[in-house]
Amino acid sequence: MAKNKPKRFYDYSLLFSVIFLTAFGLVMIYSASSYSAQVKYGNSLYFMMRQLRIAAVGLILAVVISKLDYHWYAKFAGLAYFLSYILMIAVTLFGRKVNGKRRWLGIGGASFQPTEFVKIALIVMLAVMITSMGNKISTWKGIGRVFLVTLPIAGIVAANNLSSGIIICGLAFVMVFVASKKSLPFYACGAAGLAAIFLAEPVAAIIDNLHLLKDYQMARIHVWLDPEAYALDGGYQVLQGLYAIGSGGLFGKGLGESIQKMGFVPEAQNDMIFSIICEELGLFGAVSVILIFLFMIYRFMLIAGNAPDMFGAMIVVGVMAHIAIQVVLNIAVVTNTIPNTGITLPFISYGGTSVLFLMVEMGMVLSVSNQIRMEK
Repeated sequence: MAKNKPKRFYDYSLLFSVIFLTAFGLVMIYSASSYSAQVKYGNSLYFMMRQLRIAAVGLILAVVISKLDYHWYAKFAGLAYFLSYILMIAVTLFGRKVNGKRRWLGIGGASFQPTEFVKIALIVMLAVMITSMGNKISTWKGIGRVFLVTLPIAGIVAANNLSSGIIICGLAFVMVFVASKKSLPFYACGAAGLAAIFLAEPVAAIIDNLHLLKDYQMARIHVWLDPEAYALDGGYQVLQGLYAIGSGGLFGKGLGESIQKMGFVPEAQNDMIFSIICEELGLFGAVSVILIFLFMIYRFMLIAGNAPDMFGAMIVVGVMAHIAIQVVLNIAVVTNTIPNTGITLPFISYGGTSVLFLMVEMGMVLSVSNQIRMEK
């Protein structure tokens, strides 16, 4: 009987790509932060070692989660979604304020960003909803139900973290787009988004007159449109990042040889780490990183396409959307294609909460892959 037991698939290619990106991220965090860490903390390894410890815990957690039956997540979907509201309200009222925004919530001696938990909770919640609706997801009522669940929590998140609010809306959009047979409304929304970018200046004027955004958010739009006009203020980080990208050339200055990380690019190990990659490794290094992310997206698509059921496929699609949107937004911000939204590059940028919850998501995707039966 044991010989007839079907073999199960496990996507080691995805696992190895996650490990590679995390290891590469640790190298780049050290390169980008060694100078500032030495000046501020007297230890050039400060940021890298903190990231290494959390990444190691996250990787172990991902492997453990990958061996669980992913259907188990559905039991806690409603509770996790409800907890998302509790955490976001708590961070809004009691969160630690950094640069005028409350994004961090302290629990015990540690602090974390609840928005990362919200993304996972919403992916599972929407996967449960879409699966239970079946063909009804292709109706306007079904699509409306999904966004009725998404928009309130996205609005609370966006109040202090616009980039995460955009990602939450984006992943819901992609999940519904994949599950629904309606395509025209989604293409129309995509076309409207592109039109808004091309018509940025008049759109920004309209938003300014209607007072839809906070002052700091509006200031970022003005900086995006004309960074040179704010070279000593909001445009400083953008311009320094662009200088780093431009000076890297085809093959870069060499690993560890960045000039802009010497205090010119603020917090170079965080949101702007892609500019340091471009400066040290050049266009070749930047394209290589993008190709690895594209390979990861390909593995997600492969797993989703072969998932045992709709629920598993939707979990993978949600995680894929999260990673893809975050990578695109980060690179777009660094290259000043869109306004600065303060978003990290997955697995590479410094950030304990981000890498820990990303590892949890990878464990969920791998658990779906582990339920795929291999044909003889």
